[in-house]
Amino acid sequence: MKPARILAEIDPPYSWSQVANGEWAAELLQAQLDEWWPKLFGYHMLKLGGLSCELASGHCNIQHQICIDKFNPLHNVIADHQALPFVEKSFDACVIAHQFDYCPDPHRLLREIDRVMVDDGYLLLSGSNPLSWLGVRGLLPWNRKRFPWKGRMFMPMRVKDWLGVLNYEVVFHENFAVLPATRHQACSAWAESLLSENFSSLGSLYLIVARKRTFPLKPIKPTWKLRRQLTPLGLNCRTKASQNTQSQ
Repeated sequence: MKPARILAEIDPPYSWSQVANGEWAAELLQAQLDEWWPKLFGYHMLKLGGLSCELASGHCNIQHQICIDKFNPLHNVIADHQALPFVEKSFDACVIAHQFDYCPDPHRLLREIDRVMVDDGYLLLSGSNPLSWLGVRGLLPWNRKRFPWKGRMFMPMRVKDWLGVLNYEVVFHENFAVLPATRHQACSAWAESLLSENFSSLGSLYLIVARKRTFPLKPIKPTWKLRRQLTPLGLNCRTKASQNTQSQ
């Protein structure tokens, strides 16, 4: 297994139009996220990266949304992804669309996101599955300089292990986009729903929804009930000598 951290810098795409079949991928990912927007509550939401900025989140209950990217026109803050200019525990939810695939140090990025997330906050992240037809196409030499094959693809189980180290509870995980993009959307949607039940592990894209869990450093001690001390019972014992003294 190759290390997650690399020294080479990868310029991430700032729009889905730069990715091969990006509109198709964004549409499928949008359908997955639309089911989660009504379940999120809070005050602030972070959308990291240009691909995350282009995902519609108008139906989300969190109205104040901050989009971070350098080149996407939908951004409202420009900042380094690994050094976010926010205080700790600022956001109730964070959306990361395919940012690990183009990050030279995913562990550092995840720790920085964990720093600005509130307790019990939601983290929604997506990526490309290397064990799929999309990953196999990355072996072709003419695709290595194109997105998404220009970046890296991590296994969903590996990403879930990273989340588990930081005490994140994975509440949802699904692989989708089993079939490649075609012009016949009706036929592809029918075949996708038919194959997704048995071949979901071969999906080209994945969505992981995790929740930050914080455990107290000092466990709360239970209030044990003290046992009553054993005391001898006072017995009224009469002897013949005591009876004679009482009779006198």
